[in-house]
Amino acid sequence: MPREGPKGDINKLAEKLLNQDIEKQIKEAFDTQLQKPVQVIYFGKEDDCEYCADTRQLVEEVVALTDKVELELHDIEKDTDLARKYNVERAPGLVIAGKDGAELIDFGVRFAGIPSGYEFSSLIQSLVLVSNRDSGLKETTRQVLKNLTEPVHMLVFTTPT
Repeated sequence: MPREGPKGDINKLAEKLLNQDIEKQIKEAFDTQLQKPVQVIYFGKEDDCEYCADTRQLVEEVVALTDKVELELHDIEKDTDLARKYNVERAPGLVIAGKDGAELIDFGVRFAGIPSGYEFSSLIQSLVLVSNRDSGLKETTRQVLKNLTEPVHMLVFTTPT
């Protein structure tokens, strides 16, 4: 069960979620793989959000491991226009965007819910992919995607088990 953060602080926690070994592995990956700045946009809410506090803390701990990733905090109920702009419908929600000066480059990478279990490695990999501005897709796949004439809405669902 997630811990409760103090009211008025969009779910801030005190205990660390990542141990030193995990932090070291992430820092090494970031030091060797991150190329360009990344912006993580967090959407939480004050009440009735089981995993908001844990998600916020997890992302804060990850962001603290590098100066190439920044975190922006928002309340989904107070910042509805911004949430709508990024198509974030649930809290906790994360947007992983490229950052070029003051401009954000939206690659459509979103997380709904806490990125724990296998999803945690997906979060780290997403940060690396966005930082490098390369999806890692093969050239043949890129060509097929270029030929799409209509928008495609793709969702990937995972479970922590």
